[in-house]
Amino acid sequence: MFQGAAQLSLDAKGRLAVPTKHRAALQPNPDDRVVLTAHPVRCVLLYPESVWIPRSAEVMKFSSFDPIASRWKRALIGYAAEQSLDSAGRLLVSPELRRYAGIDKQVMLIGQGTHFELWDVDAWDAQMEQLGSLPPGAPSGLEHFSL
Repeated sequence: MFQGAAQLSLDAKGRLAVPTKHRAALQPNPDDRVVLTAHPVRCVLLYPESVWIPRSAEVMKFSSFDPIASRWKRALIGYAAEQSLDSAGRLLVSPELRRYAGIDKQVMLIGQGTHFELWDVDAWDAQMEQLGSLPPGAPSGLEHFSL
């Protein structure tokens, strides 16, 4: 399970050093790959390939006639790139994905259970600011959830 938050730096080539504790879970075998892709909210998603494959199959079922579904499909499938961790445990975040997500040098790696989100630090801080200004109450379906 991928959880927690880590502030990391991209190197001059746009590579992200994946924290050691997550490397084996992201790429259990040397032949396994990971997938980086764009999320419509302008962050980068990082999946183990085995988790991404069924998700991408679901996305491919989105109607091309529905304008919202088409936008999601364009982002999720259009930016998807498979790659492997290098010998130093780094992943290249493509220039296209960095541009899409507004990522420069400092990023936040945010665990989401089955995958990670990768955010520009300033964009992540803005997301957390918005969290504090949400109206009271739980999202639909979580009315009886308690922490």
